[in-house]
Amino acid sequence: MTTRALISSNWLLLFVPVAVGLNRFDAHPLVVFIASALAIVPLAKRIGDATEVLAALLGPAKGGMLSAALGNAPEIIIGLFALKKGLVDMVKASITGSLVGNLLFGMGIAMFAGGLRFPRLAYDTRVTRVHSDLLMLAMFGLIVPAVFHLSATSEREISLEIAMVLFLVYLASVIYTLHSESTSTDAPAPTDADQAGTEARETVPEPGSRSRNKAIGIVTVATAGLAVMSEILTDAIGPAAAGLHLTPLFAGIFLLALVGNAAELFAAVRFARANQLDVSIGMTVGASTQTALLVAPILVFAGFLLEQDMNLLFSTLELVAIVMSIAVIQRTANSGTATWLEGLVLIAVYLMLGFGFFYLPHHAA
Repeated sequence: MTTRALISSNWLLLFVPVAVGLNRFDAHPLVVFIASALAIVPLAKRIGDATEVLAALLGPAKGGMLSAALGNAPEIIIGLFALKKGLVDMVKASITGSLVGNLLFGMGIAMFAGGLRFPRLAYDTRVTRVHSDLLMLAMFGLIVPAVFHLSATSEREISLEIAMVLFLVYLASVIYTLHSESTSTDAPAPTDADQAGTEARETVPEPGSRSRNKAIGIVTVATAGLAVMSEILTDAIGPAAAGLHLTPLFAGIFLLALVGNAAELFAAVRFARANQLDVSIGMTVGASTQTALLVAPILVFAGFLLEQDMNLLFSTLELVAIVMSIAVIQRTANSGTATWLEGLVLIAVYLMLGFGFFYLPHHAA
């Protein structure tokens, strides 16, 4: 991490006590939301950085699994607090937003930023092929509940069963990646977790127990802070969205999801600017895969335990946005090279979807 990046990140940490103070003294919900959202960004980044250190110390196999598990902590924690407050529609919208945002905006801004510095960015298509297959599976998992729209009880049951299938496939994909890594003499297709471990090994020259204990401490403290900020954020987002005349659908897709993925988006741009688009793809497309196969099932399971009506029955407009995003990314991200213009196209698709959801009437949302 550069000194400049570290200073910027440390500065954002000032919003942690600011958000707590604003919430305590009942400040305007919009101000509280902005402060807590800004506070979550550096906390999520520190969890990611510390996880990379632990991944390097544990080795590729265990480190990869740890990175995959903790890398989704911000989204899961925010989702759990939102579910606890009964914001089911907003949680489902945040899942849609995470998928669409990472595939279109995340990939787009990384390609655009990297393409402005390098005429043509090259990457290994094996990365996108694996994730594309898994995203196609996830897409079917989201379409089935909408097609077989029966009673409320059936919706919950089929969502739980599909969530279990998606979760098991995710575990199988992790096992497959780790097995391929241990048995193949060729370099395996890197995942976002593998890339995180690689980056950690490059930035931690002398791993040891001291580094491990420090990383564990950072993860513990940052996760506790993230939990506090997530509770404040979910308290404020409803009134803030209403004050801005935004539907819960728009707020979930374009506000809540971006907060949970902000640290990954910044990192993806940084790697693309360093001509490491493979890492950026692992972070953005890989994050979408994990959202569909790990985060969504976990939130469905949590909704069942919290007695909230959390299911995988997404609206028609959300499904259209997800299908369009997967189709566009499969066409764009499988050529092996990228330019700033291709990145701009992805950003343009994201903005057009944003306009559509913004002008969607409240009763239609």
